[in-house]
Amino acid sequence: MDLSVLKYPFIQNAFLAGSAVAVVAGIIGYFLAARGLVFAGHALSHIGFAGAAGALVLGVDPILGLFFFTMVSAVGIGVTGKNFREEDMNIGIIMMLMLGLGALFISLYAGYAERAYSILFGTILGIARTDVLVTAAFGLAALALLAVIGRPLLFATIDPEVAQARGVPVRLLGILFLLLVAVAVSMSAVVVGILFVFTLLVGPAATAMRLARRPGSAMLLSAALALLYTWTGIFLAAVSSWPVSFYIASVSFAAYLAVRLLEPAAGKIKIKTGERTA
Repeated sequence: MDLSVLKYPFIQNAFLAGSAVAVVAGIIGYFLAARGLVFAGHALSHIGFAGAAGALVLGVDPILGLFFFTMVSAVGIGVTGKNFREEDMNIGIIMMLMLGLGALFISLYAGYAERAYSILFGTILGIARTDVLVTAAFGLAALALLAVIGRPLLFATIDPEVAQARGVPVRLLGILFLLLVAVAVSMSAVVVGILFVFTLLVGPAATAMRLARRPGSAMLLSAALALLYTWTGIFLAAVSSWPVSFYIASVSFAAYLAVRLLEPAAGKIKIKTGERTA
């Protein structure tokens, strides 16, 4: 195993930025799955692509356009949706419009196709130290907000009706959470690209929720798995010619598949052990 690649600054930047993204995506991904809003992560990534494409047309940094479109759309979805079902419908409608705008912006963009390509598949191995600092700042801000709203958000996620009856601002929490999802989507797009945002938002959380029953444990495990997948993907991409997003997606899928296949066997062992003990 050749560890000499770790001495290069661009690889170190990739690990630093990837770590910040992985922690945020892993924790946000748990709430995304628990609230049944996985579709929101998928839709906001496509919405972000429209924003990035629009920024390219205007000659602005595509990440700024991605952030702006996802944040505005997140607020719009949260304000217009009264419940989870309405949120899903609104997400679909807004995504439909944004996909059309994305197609228009790409057709108007006269620059190099590589910039649009990098938005779709990520540019983690080309990230600069300034981008690392910006990514870390957004990550810390997202985690700070989550620390403030985490407990009531979890309550509203598990039983929204009871939470609302007890005075918990369920709708406001929903809007704030969608803003966090927008931040996580935008950050993840830098690492794995818009087409693979699900990799970090859903893969680790899906595996963690099958291994840990308590919310706190599942969140920590999801973040740890996201870190592991990201580090593995960056290292393998650094020593080969294949993209980071491919490795992260493959490792994430393999881990989830292994857990799903071993789960029935683990259940049988528990049943047999219980029978003997009895």
